[in-house]
Amino acid sequence: MAPIDSTTASGSTIDLSGNELTEVPPFENPGNITHLRLQANRLTVLPDEIGDLTNLVDLNLYGNRLTALPKAVGNLARLTNLDLYINRLTAIPESIGNLTSLSNLNLADNRLTALPDTIGKLTDLTKLKLANNQLTALPDTVGNLLNLTELDLTRNPLKTLPETIGNLVELKHLVMWDNPLAILPEQIGNLINLSKLFLGGNRLTALPDTIGNLTELTELVLWSNDLKTLPDEIGNLTNLTKLDLSGSYRLTALPDTIGNLTELTELVLEDAGLTVLPDTIGNLTSLTKLDLSGNRLTTLPDTIGNLTNLTELYMDQEVFEALPKPLQDLVWWD
Repeated sequence: MAPIDSTTASGSTIDLSGNELTEVPPFENPGNITHLRLQANRLTVLPDEIGDLTNLVDLNLYGNRLTALPKAVGNLARLTNLDLYINRLTAIPESIGNLTSLSNLNLADNRLTALPDTIGKLTDLTKLKLANNQLTALPDTVGNLLNLTELDLTRNPLKTLPETIGNLVELKHLVMWDNPLAILPEQIGNLINLSKLFLGGNRLTALPDTIGNLTELTELVLWSNDLKTLPDEIGNLTNLTKLDLSGSYRLTALPDTIGNLTELTELVLEDAGLTVLPDTIGNLTSLTKLDLSGNRLTTLPDTIGNLTNLTELYMDQEVFEALPKPLQDLVWWD
């Protein structure tokens, strides 16, 4: 393959995406290249010469067939964005820790079973995407990523999180759909800037009391867990606008403090095993959507009539007659 002269490339960007390449071509003047786009090809390996692109700031390898990265990738010290989404990587070299300028690292949809401890050296990282891998644990050094604002761990076989997760005080979005996570560490309560916490499809049986420290939360999604109770401290989450507890069929009751969540606009309690609702449900006057379907409710508190901003209401026929007449007109039947 003929060398590509980067001196003629537009704005030091080389775009070779979607060309069905099976190997990376050689580059003349590799030090001139700042952006290299190799996504949607058929690459299975990167040459060691990739490390010669020492001024590279953006490397996109999304949608290839890479099974490994060369140690030389650690030479790309100016790299700020590394996109390896949808490849076949089974491991990451320790030299990844040399990429200390990296702010965005996308490793989603690979076959990773572990991360090197050196991941903790990426202290400028703000976004880390690890969804759809085979990670069974995170290294303690993940707690060194003090500038991280988004962490996506969806669909991994993670059963626990390291206590050092509590160091990530700048984190705003923590996404962990569909893991076998059975417990959250108490240190989760240190994430005081968290606005979205997505934990649907896990095996949580309880939430730590420290969940109440997350007063910046606006969305808390806990569908399909094994929760039996909610801590009273849930009532501290007064900025919450969405709470989803659907499919948590062992949750027979809600704490009275649920009534403190007066900013809630969406409360989803479908198939939550509820036998009773607290009177304080009537304090949630900002609610526009309330789903009570698939529970074991036989009656409703009179205070349900306070929810005059509802536009969507889901429930079973058994309790329909207990609704005030104005709310009966809002019921959506599945």
